[in-house]
Amino acid sequence: MQTILVVEDDDPIALLIKVYLEKAGFRVQVASDGEEALAKFSEVNPSLVLLDLMLPGKDGWAVLDEIRSRGSCPVIMITARGAVKDRLKGLDRGADDYISKPFDPDEVVARVRAVLRRPARLVEPEVYKIGSLAVDFASRTASVRGEPAPLTPRDWELLAFLVRHPNKAFTRSQLLDNVWGADYDGGDRTVDTAVKRIRQSLRNWPPEEGEIIAIRGTGYLLRVKEK
Repeated sequence: MQTILVVEDDDPIALLIKVYLEKAGFRVQVASDGEEALAKFSEVNPSLVLLDLMLPGKDGWAVLDEIRSRGSCPVIMITARGAVKDRLKGLDRGADDYISKPFDPDEVVARVRAVLRRPARLVEPEVYKIGSLAVDFASRTASVRGEPAPLTPRDWELLAFLVRHPNKAFTRSQLLDNVWGADYDGGDRTVDTAVKRIRQSLRNWPPEEGEIIAIRGTGYLLRVKEK
């Protein structure tokens, strides 16, 4: 049974989420502030964290940063409706998805299941190397031949996702869901623009080692030489 850590200081909301998740077959732990959240995170090693950003004491941003410093446990943010900047900031800092208040508890369950279906990334090396390309998951940076490759936080997330899944094609919609989040309402061209920037940043990466290629009518694939 998978354990979900719900970090929410509004007791009625926390109870509502807990009831629905338990009904769906999950084990649930609840924390009402940031310090308690981090203590329980260490104690129960959850499969996923539902994290409200507005918390007393240590806020949700600090909790998210601490969780990310410890590993890649999936985190779904809970934000106020219309807080677009907070959503983008959270996704750039490593959150996997977000839910806006007020929400339907059935949607919460559906989003938890969707994120947990994504490829696991709990155990991974700090640095992935493909030839002269190095993608550092601890510092969220990339370099080619030892030289830093300038990337925006979102472009780094896209590159990191492709690096985790070499030689596998993804549609633009799949990339949007996995990197930008299921609720992102931008068009498919967002992916094209990001890929263009990444290619420019990695222009010194020899194509015989690897490259991001377009799959006509589909999306993109990170082609690397099979070992």
